[in-house]
Amino acid sequence: QVQLQESGPGLVKPSQTLSLTCTVSGGSITTNYYYWSWIRQPPGKGLEWMGAIAYSGSTYYSPSLKSRTSISRDTSKNQFTLQLSSVTPEDTAVYYCARDNVVVAGLTTYYYGMDYWGKGTLVTVSS
Repeated sequence: QVQLQESGPGLVKPSQTLSLTCTVSGGSITTNYYYWSWIRQPPGKGLEWMGAIAYSGSTYYSPSLKSRTSISRDTSKNQFTLQLSSVTPEDTAVYYCARDNVVVAGLTTYYYGMDYWGKGTLVTVSS
C-alpha cells in the first residue's frame, strides 16, 4: 500500500518561499511510469494542480504558477519537494501530494488519475 505524507511549516510570511516535502512509502518514486504531483485547495475553492515530477525526474508545472514553482526529489529518501516563491496570502491553502497512475503499453500512454493522496497540510501565508 502506497502512502504519502506531506510535511513542512504551517505558517509562511509574505514574500518568503514555501517549502513542503512529500515522503512516500510502500513504493518508489522512480518506478516506471508514475508521476508525483502537488495539488492545493484554497479555503472555499476547488483543487488546483501545481506541478509534477516524473519517475524519470522530469518536471512539469502549471502555466499559472510556473514562474514561482520548483519541484525536486531526493531518491535516497524517496521524497519529493515543492518550493513556491514570493508567496502572498492568496497562496494560503491545503497542500496535497499525490501519485499519478500512468501506464505505458507500447506506444500508448494511459492516465488513470491520482490514485494515492496524502492527507494534506494547511499552509497559511500571513505576517
